[in-house]
Formats: sequence, structure tokens, C-alpha cells
Amino acid sequence: MHDERRRIEERVERVHNQRIKPAIYAATVPFEVEAWQAPGEPVPFEEAAGAVYEPFAMGTPWGPPWGTTWFRMSGQVPAEWAGRRVEAVIDLGFVGDWPGNQAEALVHRTDGTPLKAVNPLNQYVAVGNPAAGGERIDYLVEAASNPDILANDFAEPTLLGDVLTAGDRPLYTFRRADLAVLDEQVWHLDLDLQVLRELMVHLGEHEPRRHEIMHALDRAMDALDLDDVSGSAAAVREVLAPVLARPAHASAHTISGVGHAHIDSAWLWPIRETKRKTSRTFSNVTSLADEYEDFIFACSQAQQYEWVRDNYPHVWARIQESVKKGQWAPVGGMWVEADGNLPGGEAIARQLIHGKRFFIEHFGVETKGVWLPDSFGYTAAYPQLAKLAGNDWFLTQKISWNQTNKFPHHTFWWEGIDGTRIFTHFPPVDTYNARFSGEEMDRAVRNYSEKGGGTRSLAPFGWGDGGGGPTREIMERARRLADLEGSPKVVVEHPDQFFAKAREEYPDAPVWVGELYLELHRATYTSQARTKQGNRRSEHRLREAELWATTAALHAPGYSYPYEKLDRLWKTVLLHQFHDILPGSSIAWVHREAEAEYARVAEELEALTAEAVVALGAGGTRVFNAGPYDRAEVIRTSAGAPAYVEVPGSGSAPLAAAGSSPQPVTVSGGRVLDNGLVRVQVADDGTLSSVYDIRAGREVLAGQGNLLRLHTDLPNYWDAWDIDKHYKNRFTDLLDPDSVTVVEDDPLLGAIRVTRSFGKGSTLTQTITVRAGSPRIDIETDIDWHEAEKIIKAAFPVDVRAAHSSAEIQFGHVQRPTHTNTSWESARFEVSGHRWVHVGEPGYGVAVLNDSTYGHDVSRTVREDGGTTTTVALSLVRAPRIPDPEADQGRHRFTYSLLPGATIGDAVAEGYALNLPLRVAESAGAAEPVVSVEGDGVTVEAVKLADDRSGDVVVRLYESRGGRARGLVRTGFPLAGFQVTDLLERPREEDAEAATDAGGAVEVSLRPFQVLTLRLRRGA
Repeated sequence: MHDERRRIEERVERVHNQRIKPAIYAATVPFEVEAWQAPGEPVPFEEAAGAVYEPFAMGTPWGPPWGTTWFRMSGQVPAEWAGRRVEAVIDLGFVGDWPGNQAEALVHRTDGTPLKAVNPLNQYVAVGNPAAGGERIDYLVEAASNPDILANDFAEPTLLGDVLTAGDRPLYTFRRADLAVLDEQVWHLDLDLQVLRELMVHLGEHEPRRHEIMHALDRAMDALDLDDVSGSAAAVREVLAPVLARPAHASAHTISGVGHAHIDSAWLWPIRETKRKTSRTFSNVTSLADEYEDFIFACSQAQQYEWVRDNYPHVWARIQESVKKGQWAPVGGMWVEADGNLPGGEAIARQLIHGKRFFIEHFGVETKGVWLPDSFGYTAAYPQLAKLAGNDWFLTQKISWNQTNKFPHHTFWWEGIDGTRIFTHFPPVDTYNARFSGEEMDRAVRNYSEKGGGTRSLAPFGWGDGGGGPTREIMERARRLADLEGSPKVVVEHPDQFFAKAREEYPDAPVWVGELYLELHRATYTSQARTKQGNRRSEHRLREAELWATTAALHAPGYSYPYEKLDRLWKTVLLHQFHDILPGSSIAWVHREAEAEYARVAEELEALTAEAVVALGAGGTRVFNAGPYDRAEVIRTSAGAPAYVEVPGSGSAPLAAAGSSPQPVTVSGGRVLDNGLVRVQVADDGTLSSVYDIRAGREVLAGQGNLLRLHTDLPNYWDAWDIDKHYKNRFTDLLDPDSVTVVEDDPLLGAIRVTRSFGKGSTLTQTITVRAGSPRIDIETDIDWHEAEKIIKAAFPVDVRAAHSSAEIQFGHVQRPTHTNTSWESARFEVSGHRWVHVGEPGYGVAVLNDSTYGHDVSRTVREDGGTTTTVALSLVRAPRIPDPEADQGRHRFTYSLLPGATIGDAVAEGYALNLPLRVAESAGAAEPVVSVEGDGVTVEAVKLADDRSGDVVVRLYESRGGRARGLVRTGFPLAGFQVTDLLERPREEDAEAATDAGGAVEVSLRPFQVLTLRLRRGA
């Protein structure tokens, strides 16, 4: 029996590949082709249409890396083809079958109308079905010669990732440009065979259905005339028809398929290329919608729609029409598919706000779910933020990549840090690029975790990452699998329909509480540190600009709130939070441009902030505090001199308004800094040998503090993405400084500078600063980094027995065990956090703060004296070489801090303070802050004017300590009324009771980590 099966399988495979597939196109005639190489960057169609073209022959190499070649193609449909299905078939010299990381092209009519794209598995352009015969066909084809960055499977670094280093050698050889007759019977036979062969292979050896299909295939081969495949194809299909008509079992799993084309907004290509990818993919999708009325396509990322709207109006019009027909489903409601861990809380809110508003404005569609299949883990803040934006469901897929533990659910309720739950699905097909292969269908059923509770799952189908999208072949597979014995049933439908059905049949689905941690790609918290720093600084600069612009709009006559500029700058920052830009996993070109964009954003925001502050009038030198808490601290004036100031939260004060100065700082022995709150001793090796908390009367450290450790960092795969556990096994401690010197000795601040040289010419300078009146110890760091495949960490062994660490995330914090009792805890050897990490025991805690660092690890050891050391180690800089061989090379400047004796509340306040430096400016300021809060734990995250330009003030606040909180929100303007809103500034009745009228103020009552948006109406 085994020999017979093998004989049949080999027979079918050979005939299918060598006879049937070559017969799909029955006749061909070549196009006449001319070419023009565009100089430099892509050019508009009009410029290409007017260029001078030269004859071009098939078999000719073309396309320098990142180049654009335009081809003019001319041909005529032979008269004898009248009544047949005619197509143009174009093969640019495609390599492999992945459309997104190589040559691809957009075919235009000569009037500039885009028709359709061509890529490896989608090489045709419809001409006539049926053709009249004799038609003249003229195309202008914009072909992109993008290099295959994955050619060596990420095994070796490549210089192809930047146009500046890629060279100009042609990458591709043009193979084919023909007019051809599609033999529909042969094409359908090819698809019949594909579906049946794959189903047969994945059925069990002892299942009768497998043998039924096998023998039907054998009989079908007998019916095929090898010398006349076209003439006998219909008869062969008749032999196969009965096995294709057998219906699925009544209990068969149902797969809801939805067309998809995951397009990374940047990754192995720059943003400029993504703009063209969207036009190519969306042209294909709208063409496919014309062919298949049952086709539905789900597409996220409002940014990509905007690119098409602005650059490809014909494609945009086709999208709008497809949305009206119900074939195109805007989903996700985010500006881009952002990283799931690193964007700040307000940034994720703006992702949802800008995305949902775009779809409402342009399509009249309010999306109902968050669509994030490919981000590298998901913050536990998401359920609440998703619901506050009006979403009912959440979709992810990437957790299937877990390295250690299999995630236990596919359909479940996800509970966030505040208790909000959202219905969530994780497709068991384990891909967002499904093609309805037999292997995928088998995996989806076997893998589905909720058997017995649920009966359906989702499968996004179509080529992705670099776009491409669904093909007609995939749609034909779906049709054959709609009701086929031995396979799950496939129905093409809108994701909203799937989620409604899944929730209805399984309302008591299991619950997952907390973050969705991806046990892979942990290095994305650290790679490309300048990109991450640009994001962090931009988020805080935007907060500051909005606050002072709101203040000026309320108090400065003639000042106009810069709605358009802030909107544009927010969208720039949101774009760069895409899940292959902010995580640091893109090619060099992407990160080079990101750094330039962040610099431009900083310059514009600085100008907007300065304009707002100046608009408040002249009145001497004032200090502005964009943070939510009152501050008393030492700053440097514009002249560089230290000064002690006291400034209210979200307000300003005269530079000289501070009361009595705190106890002065003393510097002794060239190694000790003491301000009466903490005493810091720097060892000869440059580490902190002691940090003594004078207030608590205890030593903070249990070893060398600020120990810089250089680890070998070569992961098994995915260099920029991964840090594997074995990195810990090989390291060098940097204990041989070039110098340790006192650089500040002033009553208001003292500082010791440590310089080091190490590795392959790297240098590191750290200034350890203690200021009067503050227990915070700042470590300003300047690294000139020239290492390869290394990571540098800064460790603080703390003398506390901490059962867990707390790390700030968006609008709150998460607690993670410091032990490794289970494989789940052991897998979290590198984790993400935002402005602070806190460890503590009952009665005492310590926080480690930062101004641009996200990755860290927390470990615990028991000492010989019986005490416990809890070590917090920040990941500072990495040096991966793939996909960017020069990643992180060069200069880095950032600050991290140690805060002894810190509560969670202290960590929150000082995290804001470190990231929002006080601003000194010549201005009259404002009489009082626009918004101030009385009440512990109620923290203001954003202050802005309402987006509808009504003049209302919008305040977003949250409970930041993890407990119940009550507070009084006061305004610096007459308050005529208020409203609790959702993120889109619409009334939200569900949370209305969280805010009550307090006679000219608003009293708020918040549950742990609750986010509340208040819309405040100004009175006369």
C-alpha cells in the first residue's frame, strides 16, 4: 500500500508540475519594450511619460539597488484571440516567491491611471475577458529594483540596506513581457489539484478520505492527454468533481478568512518605498475585488491610506468605492501598527485617536477592533485604551513566535492593569499571511486551544510584510475549501462578523491577565538607541508644546493655537513608532532618516514652545514646569549658574521665587558627595562603592553600584531583534577608568566625572551628580560606541528583598516576579519599562530612572550573610550588525538615575521630572496653571485644546500608583462645565460617575490605573 501511495503521489506531482502548470497560458506574443532609468529618487508619472526611452531586450540586466526603471510596453492582441481571456504577463526577473523584498512594479495606462502591480506570484494584468481581438495595448511600468535584504537569510551583514552604500550593480534580469491567453480550464485544474493534493497529504494515513482522494487523483491522471492538456482538462476536472463536492462534516472547524496585506511601514525598505508599496498592493486588491464579489479585504494603518490619498488619487478613489461596496474593511483604528511596548501612554492614545478619526472622516466607518498581528509583545495598558477608543475586540498573532512557552489561548478575554477586559483572538493558523494551504488548514485545527468551547478562528490571507496581498489563486482555494470533507470550512467575511460570532458562541472564554509578553525579540527594547531616544524626547516635547500652547491660547490675546502644526508633528512621531522602526529592526536607511526626522521635530517643537511662552508677555525670567507635579529642585540658569527653584505642576514661577535653600552639597576627598539626604561614595574604579540613605539610616547598595558590564551579544538569529539568554555567560566589567575627577563643587550641586576607554576604541564619560534638596543621583552618560556584537549594561545591586519589580508602562505599571520558579518567569530575562523601575521590600524601596532607556533585567540572589540582593540592570547600547551593519555606532548621550528610599509615587514624580526638564525663559508666565490637581495618585498626562476647535480644554489624567484615588481638578480659567469623554473627545457615559461638580472645580474618583479624559468648558 505504501508503494502504491508513493507511486500515485510522484505521478501526480510530475504531471502537475511538468505538464499542467506550463499549459496555463495557451499562447503568447511578446511586447515591444523600451526602458528609461530614472535618476536618483522616484519621479512622478508625468516626468516618466515625457522621458526619452531606449529599446530594451528580454534577458537584459536592469535595476541598480533602490533604483527605479520605467518600461514602455506596446503590443497588439492577435485577432484570432477574440473571445478568449487575454492577459499581460510580466516577469521582472523575480527571485523566489516573496513579493515584498525584491523587484516589483506598478503598471499604468498611458494616461497615468494605475492598473495593477506585478510581483512574483501576481504577474498578470487583465486585458480582456473576453478579448475582442486586435486591441492595441500600451503600458508605462514603474519598476522598483529593491534589493533582497534576506538573500543570505540574515546570516551575514549587508551594505544593501542604504542607498548610500548599496552600489549600482544591476540586480535583476528581465525575463518576460508578453500578451498571453489564459486557458481557464487548465488554470482551474491546476487549483483543483493543489487543493486536493495538499488535503490528501495532511489527512491521517488511516483516514478513508485520504485514500479516496488519492485514487481520484490517479484516475484523473489517466484522463489527461499529455499531448493535449488544454483539450482534456475539462474531462480531468469531471473526474475530480465528486471528491471536491463532498461536504465538510457538520462539526468541522470554521475558519473566517479575510484578505490582508501586511505592509510594514518601513523595514527592509525605507518609508519612501512603502508609499509605493501601498499603491501597488491596493491596486491589486481593488482589481481582485472587481473579479470576486465575495472578496473582503481588511486593511489597517491610516498613515498608509493617507499616502495613497495624497499620491495616488486614482487608487484612492477605487478604495473609497470598495469600502462603499463592503469589500474593503478598514480595521485597527491606529495611525500605524505601532510597537506594542515602547510608545508612551499618550502616544498610544493618539495612535487610536488619529487612526479612528481618519476612517470616520474619509469612509464614514468607525473601526471596532485593534489589529496588531506583528508587534513584539503587547502592553497590559491596551485593553483599557482600546475600549476608551470605542473598540470591542483585539487581534494579535505574534505570540505564536514564543521561544519557550506556548500561549494557552486563541480566543480569550484579555484583562488589563485597570481591570478592563477586551475580547481577543490569536489566530491558530499562526500567520497573518495565510494562503489556505493544506498545511495551514491542518495546523489551524490542530492548534486551536479552545476546542469544546469555540468552533471558529480567523485567518488573514494574502502575501504580506512587504505587501502584495491576496491573489486570485488564494480566493479560488477559499472557494474550494468553503465546504470540503476533511478540511475546516472557510468563509470569507469581515473581521467584525467573525468577532461577533466568536463572542456569541463563547462569551465565557478564558481570561488572560496582564501583559502579552513575547518570549522573543527582547532586544527590540534596546537596539538603535538614538531612534528610541528620539521617540521618548519627542513624546515629552509634544506634551510640553501642547501645555504651553493651551496656556497661551487661554491667557495671551491674539495667540492662535497651532492645531495643524501639532497634528502634523504628532503624526510624524506616530509613524516612527511603527513596529519595525521604533524597535530598531529596520535597515540603516530607515534609522538614518528617523534620526533626521526626530531632529526636525525637536526643532519645530522647540520653536512652538518658545512662541507660546513668549506670547504670555514680558515679565522677567521665569521657570516653566511641564510636569504634573510641583517641583523644588536645582537647575542651571541660561548663564549656566545653578539655582534652586520651586515651580507648581503644569505652571511657572519667577526664577528667584524659591524659599529657603535646602542643606548644601558637600564634596569631600574627591570621591564623596553628600547633601544631607544621601551620601554617595565613588570608588577608585569609578563604580559607586556606597550610597547611604541618611534619612532612612541604611546602606542602599549590596555591591558595586553603576557597574558597567560589557557582554558578548550574538543571538542565534535575528540580530537586531533578539538577545538570547547566553549573553549573560561572557562579559567584561569596566573597572579601569582613565580618570575620576570632581567637576562640580557648589553648595547647590556636586559632581564627579568618570571617563573610560574600552573595547575597539570606545569611550565612555559619566558625570555622577547630587543636587541640594534631592535624594536623586543622576548619572549623565556620554558614549562614543565602536563595538560589534556587544551590549553594555549598568547594574545596581540593591540591598532589598524584593518579591517583584515594578516597571512603568503606559498609564501605570506592571509587577513582575524577581524569581524564576516557572518557565514563564525564566523566559522574562529581559523586559521593557518606561521611565522607571522600582524594587522594594515592606517599608523601603529604590527606583532606577531613565530618560530614554527601555530594556532592563531584574534578578535576585541570596548572600552568604543571609541577606538578599535585588539587582536592576539597564540595557544601554547594543551593537547588532543585521540588518544594519553600523547599528548604534557613534555618539550616545542619555541620563539614568538612582532614587533611594523611593515609593511608587516618588518614582512616578521623579520619572516625569527627569524626562521633562524645567524650562527657563523670559516671559510673564500665567497667573496660575491651566490645570492643577489636589490628591495623591491622580496624575495629569496631557493638557490640550479640543480637536473640534471649540476652545474647550481637554485633560487626560490617570491613577498612577495602583490604588484608589480621589482628587480635585482645578482650572486656571473660569469653569463653565465639564464632560467625561472617550479618547476621541466624545461623551462617555460609562465613566460619567468618575467626575462630579465641586463648585468651580471637578472632583474625580479613580479606580487603580483608570484613565479619565475630561473636557472642560470655559466660562466668560
